[in-house]
Amino acid sequence: MRPGDPGPSRDRGNTVAGRAVPRAPRESQSRPPETTPARSRPTLHPGAWWLWAISLGVAATRTTNPLLLALLLAASGYVVATHRSPAPWARSYAAFVRLALAVLVIRVLFAVALGSPIPGTHTLLTLPEVPLPDWAQGIRLGGRVTAEAVLFAAYDGLKLATLLVCVGAANALASPSRLLKSLPGALYETGVAVVVALTFAPHLIADVRRLRAARRLRGRPDRGLRGLLQVGLPVLEGALERSVALAAAMEARGYGRTAEVPAPVRRTTAALTLGGLLGVCAGTYGLLTAEGGTYGLPVLLAGVLAALAGLRLGGRRSPRTRYRPDPWGAHAWLVTGSGAAVAALLTLASVRAPEALHPGVVPLVAPTLPLWPAVAVLLALLPAFVVPREPS
Repeated sequence: MRPGDPGPSRDRGNTVAGRAVPRAPRESQSRPPETTPARSRPTLHPGAWWLWAISLGVAATRTTNPLLLALLLAASGYVVATHRSPAPWARSYAAFVRLALAVLVIRVLFAVALGSPIPGTHTLLTLPEVPLPDWAQGIRLGGRVTAEAVLFAAYDGLKLATLLVCVGAANALASPSRLLKSLPGALYETGVAVVVALTFAPHLIADVRRLRAARRLRGRPDRGLRGLLQVGLPVLEGALERSVALAAAMEARGYGRTAEVPAPVRRTTAALTLGGLLGVCAGTYGLLTAEGGTYGLPVLLAGVLAALAGLRLGGRRSPRTRYRPDPWGAHAWLVTGSGAAVAALLTLASVRAPEALHPGVVPLVAPTLPLWPAVAVLLALLPAFVVPREPS
């Protein structure tokens, strides 16, 4: 080192052609680590969607007015369009809509082919009538087709189609796994069986696709009876191996254990559950028929309360905890209340003004839109505005 030259310094950096090149500044050791945003939890209990949809289905059974049914379809469809998640199970709504259209078409075709007890004077067409034996009295094939009979069948089919679409809305909005997780302890075994079935079905489909692709790559047939046998046997073998492994894992983790419950509690649980289910069936039948409108709702409520009490007692046999349970908050109450209000108001309207909710077909008259039942149906749109959308 020559005299006068600066000594070595750590801050001089590298030298290129006699010139000092500064080093890049070092990152601070205290730099906070990058964090990923936490996954946000769903904002609504899945049971609230089902109660909302069932209430709309009950409201649909109280009327045959096509304008009110169209409002119910539009309201449920709008809520599904605004709150449906991108999950695979949410795509079932389109399948339910297609099924509802098929039910409507089949109902009209049955009225055309098999006739209708509705009298009519406006003949649309006359089909060749097939003579039937004496023991088939009251049934006819073909004959005169009237506009009144076709319109009555269309009203009835639209009611059934609306009920199916409401069920499809519940399937598209509520996650089945979260719904099964929210089941009471008395339905523990049923929930486990359904979860296992829902888990195995995608695996079976994936195995079939994988084996068919492997056979095509080897130049072997994957269709027909031979292909079905040579693909189906490995799929069944893999499913059995997977089920045995799952059973061993569930047994090692304590699935299926039950607590000791006294005999009187078991008998009370069985009586409450069975009586409650019978009450639910009787009350539902009363709500679906015009004659049972007075006793249907009280019997249904009593049956629901008895069944819930039985399930509450039955849950003592299966003590378990839930990881991150879905809370039943204010949004769930609003959604459930909006559906219940629609069902209650249309039930009341069917008693107070049945002619507005059931337009006549003899003579042929155009259906009119009753004001306050239509406003009641619009309450079904409340979830679209009060429930925050779940992030995709």
